Amino acid sequence: MSERPVHAVVSPPDGALFDRVRRALDGDGPAVLPLDPGLPGPALRAVLAALRPTHVVTPEGTRPFPGGVPTRAGTAVIISTSGSTGTPKGVELSAGALTASAEASLRRLGARPGERWLCCLPPSHVSGLQVLVRSVLSGTEPLIHERFSPAAVAASGADHVSLVPTQLRRLLDHGAGLSRFRTVLLGGAAAPPGLAAAAGTRVVTTYGMSETCGGCVYDGVPLDGVEAGVGADGRIRIRGPVLFSGYRSGAAPSNLQGGWYVTSDVGEFRDGRLRVLGRADDVINTGGRKVAAGPVAGVLAGHPAVRDAVVVGRPHPEWGEEVVAVVVPADPGAPPTLGELRAAVKETLPGYAAPRALEVLDGLPLLPNGKHDLVAIRRNIFGFASTKDES
Repeated sequence: MSERPVHAVVSPPDGALFDRVRRALDGDGPAVLPLDPGLPGPALRAVLAALRPTHVVTPEGTRPFPGGVPTRAGTAVIISTSGSTGTPKGVELSAGALTASAEASLRRLGARPGERWLCCLPPSHVSGLQVLVRSVLSGTEPLIHERFSPAAVAASGADHVSLVPTQLRRLLDHGAGLSRFRTVLLGGAAAPPGLAAAAGTRVVTTYGMSETCGGCVYDGVPLDGVEAGVGADGRIRIRGPVLFSGYRSGAAPSNLQGGWYVTSDVGEFRDGRLRVLGRADDVINTGGRKVAAGPVAGVLAGHPAVRDAVVVGRPHPEWGEEVVAVVVPADPGAPPTLGELRAAVKETLPGYAAPRALEVLDGLPLLPNGKHDLVAIRRNIFGFASTKDES
């Protein structure tokens, strides 16, 4: 068989989706394109039009999709990228790549056969999807939560769970005991300083993306069989058996170069571990100096008066761009001052990296995968989204 049908599954995550993923990995069923059933109608129609599955599966049944196109025979799962704007891309993942990732993850964690995983991340994103794949290899049924609930997570009885930092913080705020979990995988976004240590159990930070079948670097160290490097341009590069096969468009991926997947992130190796500094397009050019937003946001998030923080660039007539701190205060009645935050940044980073402006919000909007929605943040504060977001 040279081609394979693609079933877009638009229904709440449950055991039926898990069975579809298992069959796709075994080669006994169609490729699975899991989609968020909570997508508004226009957004769902746009994704379907862009990714063109052969069939759409809903709680009401399975129907052919007009103009649908099958995928290559080796593709087991297609993940729709969560780009903030523009046409979504479908990342094609083979059974071999997904299995290599899950096997390496289970080995690194020392997970034992029969241990159960809790899936409280959307399977439409690779982090949630990989919980299902690890469960297949563990020989267990995953515990699947349709919606994230701190109380339900705490009472789940699962051995392992994959979370994003926002979920972990909400669990800690809820007073949920996490010591019953053997492992908490923490990824999707940079974790504020001290968050992992407060969990009271083993927390393993992960780095990866849809194109690498999810997390492929654990606590700064690549999984077995995976290589990580930093190019002359500062961008992180990944190669190994976990890489994607291509994009749904069929065009040759320009970010696959000589067997390496060239990410959009910049990083460095420190003491033999990969440290992610932020996205290449999050670099702020201010007064001829380049400031990586990630490390600055990390310092701000560690300030005792700050609960959450991001850093963005705003056009400035003199500096080109100015560094803007956008923070959620730990105490709404006593927000931090710009002077306090500038001083904190200058303790560990060059003075030009210190923010020149401060915006205080009640909360920061998030994407479905738990990352900060920078497009919404910029639009809400500045009234525009930068050209970096529109690419």
